[in-house]
Amino acid sequence: MPVIVLLLVSTTAALVAWRGAAAALRTLWGRAPGTALAAEVREHTPARRLVRSRLDAEVATGLALTLALAATALAGTMVGVLALAVRQTDTLARIDSAAARWAQANGGETTHRILEGVTSLASTPGVILIGCVIGAIEWARVPSRWIPVFLVVVTVGDSIVTNLVKNGVDRARPTIDPLAATLGPSFPSGHSSTAAAFFAALALLAGRRRPHHQKAVLAALAVGFAVAVACSRVLLDVHWLSDVIAGLALGWGWFALCAAAFGGWMLRLGAPVEQAQVDASASRGPAQPVGS
Repeated sequence: MPVIVLLLVSTTAALVAWRGAAAALRTLWGRAPGTALAAEVREHTPARRLVRSRLDAEVATGLALTLALAATALAGTMVGVLALAVRQTDTLARIDSAAARWAQANGGETTHRILEGVTSLASTPGVILIGCVIGAIEWARVPSRWIPVFLVVVTVGDSIVTNLVKNGVDRARPTIDPLAATLGPSFPSGHSSTAAAFFAALALLAGRRRPHHQKAVLAALAVGFAVAVACSRVLLDVHWLSDVIAGLALGWGWFALCAAAFGGWMLRLGAPVEQAQVDASASRGPAQPVGS
């Protein structure tokens, strides 16, 4: 039963992500507002020009950057709210306890082995192996010296941020499995956070120079794998339900921040800053001769 629940939840999350990504790519990136923006850039005040440029889907400093920063802010808010709720809300504690008891009551040896296999996708050896394989494939397909840098920043940075939050909240793990107590603080789930950030990073790498419908499928796969890992942590009784929700939010938020810093599919650190300078120069127009 727990494995069926994991499959249902992760598949549903993947389908929702696929529909959302497909719709966003089709409606927001399926057009070219940059041309109209360039034609009108001198007809508007600097404030209006700034707003339009931040909603332009065709530039590195535009819509993608705006959405990434909004996602980062939303994720940070979710983690903060959950961190307060786990200490002060009895309802959340009851939900967490009910999920843990259900997992313990419906588990078995075979189920445990399957869940361990799923959770290992976001373990340190699993991340290194998968990252090296996919990174090598993507380097051969679309070479970029930034691929290993991006993957290291996403995974190592996520681990650092997650551990800082863990130590700050210092929440105890479920007591159903005695081994869980030896794994350190519970909130947020490190495996969930790693899975969210890592698989999203792989989807971004694999999405370079691919059509929108393939990008949407890659986003769905990334979400599905991350949610599957998160479910496995609850069903193994090593994390509370709220731990993995916070872990997913933190991982996706950190990924969004990294994607913004690397210019998304441009995959170059500082690309948005460089593009902003180019856009600013273009909006000012050619320099006028002195005395003209």
